[in-house]
Amino acid sequence: MSAPPRDPAGRHPVDQRPPLARLAALGLQHVLVMYTGCVTVPLVFGAAAGLDASAIALLINADLLVAGLVTVVQSLGVSRLLGIRLPVVTGATFAGVTPMILIEQQYGMQAVYGSMLAAGLFGLLVAAPFARLVRFFPPLVSGTVITVIGLSLIGVAAGLITGNDPKAADHASDGRLALAAGVLIFIVLFTRFARGFLGQIGILLALVGGTLVAIPMGLTDFSGVSGTDWLGPAAPFHFGAPRFPPTAVLAMCVVMLVIFTESTAAMLAVGEAAGRPVTDKDLARGLAADGLSGVLGGAMNSFMDTVFSQNVGLIGITGVVSRYVTAVAGGLLVALGLVPKLGALVAALPGPVVGAAALVLFATVTMVGVNTLRRVDLDQGHNLTVAAVALGVGLMPEVAPGIYDGFPSWARIILASGITSAALTAFALNLLFHHVGRDARRRSPENAQ
Repeated sequence: MSAPPRDPAGRHPVDQRPPLARLAALGLQHVLVMYTGCVTVPLVFGAAAGLDASAIALLINADLLVAGLVTVVQSLGVSRLLGIRLPVVTGATFAGVTPMILIEQQYGMQAVYGSMLAAGLFGLLVAAPFARLVRFFPPLVSGTVITVIGLSLIGVAAGLITGNDPKAADHASDGRLALAAGVLIFIVLFTRFARGFLGQIGILLALVGGTLVAIPMGLTDFSGVSGTDWLGPAAPFHFGAPRFPPTAVLAMCVVMLVIFTESTAAMLAVGEAAGRPVTDKDLARGLAADGLSGVLGGAMNSFMDTVFSQNVGLIGITGVVSRYVTAVAGGLLVALGLVPKLGALVAALPGPVVGAAALVLFATVTMVGVNTLRRVDLDQGHNLTVAAVALGVGLMPEVAPGIYDGFPSWARIILASGITSAALTAFALNLLFHHVGRDARRRSPENAQ
């Protein structure tokens, strides 16, 4: 996709502010496409840690609050210190779930959030040095990682459509599949025939329309909305004063570096889509905001955040690259975190509807990665080997989830995530083939960044 042209005032499309009504609708659309992925992390961790329903609800509220704050920081920026000032939406990453569960089992919840707080401070300190490595993330690396991100999330979309419990009576039922197909067809037709603002909010209209159709089909459940409180601000250090076991702190610092790798690929993709290439200084501010999420998450009982790839896909579909749209999305996430009843309402969206929209968005992320790889001459040097091996290694834990169960916990933190495996493999192989020895002097231009 190409970014919209500059306006008469000469402002870059990233800095243009749509009219209020469009701003609100486009911001809401970003929230709806990322909400399920965001709240899944506290649901999975809370269940694994044996927390009761009220504690898990607190984690969800805190998760939305921190995600919203960091999204606003990323979109608008704070001085020259924080925020990439691009249209990005952040949310809790699955990269931290496994180590958090292991830390909780060995040291308790106080250590979980103490180590997260320490990792956040570590992230703030190393953001600038890490950003200088951006030349080691050429299209060959970033395109491969983005492709794996999209492919690894397709299964999440399929699970929402069919239902994640194979024993459920409606698992992969005709009704669920028909509803998802209808939403998918709606999105395709809107993308083909709608123009202007309607074309930009096709995903939002599909979610609303699909939910209305799901009501008479019995695929919605809004019973949890009425019993949810209107206000529920998160209390800092709910589980007690933080503790800092060295092993736990080290594990979470490794996770922070993994998050940096994931976010770097996503930020580069957003910059390319928006027509504003990301500089080292931009990336440093963006990664520092990831570090901020660790500090806020550790204090507010939340999670470390990364740039959400489904929202990168949404930008690719709509062509809207204004950072004020994602800033509004961040404000809405803050509201959802402070007003649990609103969060419960969004959470009640039927799985097949959300899954169908997610399928389009995740597949779009995949194609963004493929399009990035088109800039690489795969016939030159060892580019094909780098991309192929990284792609294969990254997809192994997705197609065989238990493949690394016998490895030590520290190794599972890295290897069990397809995104992390692909990122580290692509980075290492690109370094080996294009930056070490004689080949470094003959590397192709796209790998010389």
